[in-house]
Amino acid sequence: MIVDLYHSGTSVKDLSGEYGVSEVTIYKWIKQLTPMESKDGTMTQKEMVEMKKELLRLRQENEILKKAMAIFAKK
Repeated sequence: MIVDLYHSGTSVKDLSGEYGVSEVTIYKWIKQLTPMESKDGTMTQKEMVEMKKELLRLRQENEILKKAMAIFAKK
């Protein structure tokens, strides 16, 4: 809600005073929750971080499966 208010024109200083949240925290929320444009559409910073983690996990799984296939192919 605070990020939406920021995007509608309310200053971070005003939001901080009204809701009792530090300006640093509000800027952090804005960074995390503001959609970013990309060639594939829009996503938030948080979604981008989650996608990178998932990509890393899948790459690691893929390497493990390749090694397992090599072991079984020798037998």
